[in-house]
Amino acid sequence: MKLYIRDRAPNPRRVQIFLREKDIDIPVIDLDIGKKEHRTPEYARLNPLQQLPTLEFDDGTSLSESVAICRYFEEMEPEPPLFGVGARGKAEVEMWQRRMEMAFLYPVASVFRHTHPFMAGLEVPQLPEWAEANRPRVASFLKILDDHLRDHRFAAGGQFTIADITGLVALEFMRPAKLSLDPALEHVARWQADIFARPSVQLPKPAEKTS
Repeated sequence: MKLYIRDRAPNPRRVQIFLREKDIDIPVIDLDIGKKEHRTPEYARLNPLQQLPTLEFDDGTSLSESVAICRYFEEMEPEPPLFGVGARGKAEVEMWQRRMEMAFLYPVASVFRHTHPFMAGLEVPQLPEWAEANRPRVASFLKILDDHLRDHRFAAGGQFTIADITGLVALEFMRPAKLSLDPALEHVARWQADIFARPSVQLPKPAEKTS
């Protein structure tokens, strides 16, 4: 099998971090979004929505949507559990994963997609007013998250899960979206430091140029 990604893009990065946490290594194909390599007929046969990431199996079939791909690998390699343990634990991870995605990552992505010049040819039409509508939604959710993290090490309790992975890519995505983290959110800051220190999260150093 192989995984189609765009290096450092939020949704592919979610899957890559998940796989590193599981110590799973599979080949990746990095498509250049700027060159619209994900909009070719060949790729559309794998993913008709022409989004990344997509997991292609050896038989030529495929699976898309980042959390669905992570769910597949969770079933194939249950340890360490990243979708929770037990009925209550799994439900709480699902709840926080949903919150991180819909109330945090999606608004951050909306700001980026509707303001950044890079997206002008990909997000048609760009709607700056939609970006402005989502800025306060990011701030509002982060205050809720900060209050929750006062008594919890990670999003869904004491263990690192898919919900934290979604949260960390949203935090990373805030920078290109030109959104800042309120320094008063001390519990979010502590959580951010914890998850960003994990080996699975570390970005590879750029290759050195040779003369």
